[in-house]
Amino acid sequence: MRRTVFFISDQTGITVEALGHSLLTQFDGLDYKPLTLPFVDTVDKASRVAASIDRAAAEDGVRPIVFASLVRDDVRAPLLKCNALVLDYFDAFVAPIEQELASRSSHTLGRAHGIGDSQAYNVRIEATNFAMAADDGHALDHYDRADVILTGVSRSGKTPTCLYMALQYGVFAANYPLTDEDLETASLPAALRSHRGKLYGLTIAPDRLRQIRLERRAHGRYATAQQISFELRAAEVLFKRYGIRCVDTTHSSIEEIASTILNDVGLERRVRL
Repeated sequence: MRRTVFFISDQTGITVEALGHSLLTQFDGLDYKPLTLPFVDTVDKASRVAASIDRAAAEDGVRPIVFASLVRDDVRAPLLKCNALVLDYFDAFVAPIEQELASRSSHTLGRAHGIGDSQAYNVRIEATNFAMAADDGHALDHYDRADVILTGVSRSGKTPTCLYMALQYGVFAANYPLTDEDLETASLPAALRSHRGKLYGLTIAPDRLRQIRLERRAHGRYATAQQISFELRAAEVLFKRYGIRCVDTTHSSIEEIASTILNDVGLERRVRL
């Protein structure tokens, strides 16, 4: 049975989506239709959303699951009357915290994803600009500024991981692709030799890498099993020869890869969301 799942927020919906999806992954075989509704910040909007939830319950023949993150009690109230399982994070957690701290929360919108801390926000933007400029072996003269330099074969996950670390944690991450020349000589590229302490390798299973490359460029040797097998074996030899720590990205999300690297290297996050 397919179940409709609503993610409702008075702001962007990023937090409630992440938490809701995290919980739903614990239930194997669940077939659900996700609907994200951000900026539900008035009673009128909440009432219209409540009507949509009730319609979904009638159409599906089973009540929807609603993950909500609504600061104001009056905005939350219409949802609590719906024919649905409503799980609101503020309702569940703020009241116990208020009781523990003997203090009333401010119930202020936009605290989580606003630009309250302009310095931290600027660091994130600066780190993101650095990651884009130092992508794919560019801006080599700026590597002194990098906190970490990811290296590995093409399409192993270097670029999205660098961007995620920059945007989420303010980490200055560069990435350098290993070419056939690098792999054939089993020598560290000259541009990386003075930065060995910052290097971190990404590897991936051959079948998964071939699937990714076929989607990008199906013709030529780029996506052949032979080429991929050579590149991955040679990269592993290079990592071992120079003592470069690495992580297998085959079954890991970008979030997991980034967290593994930061924890393994011991990098301090410049910002915390």
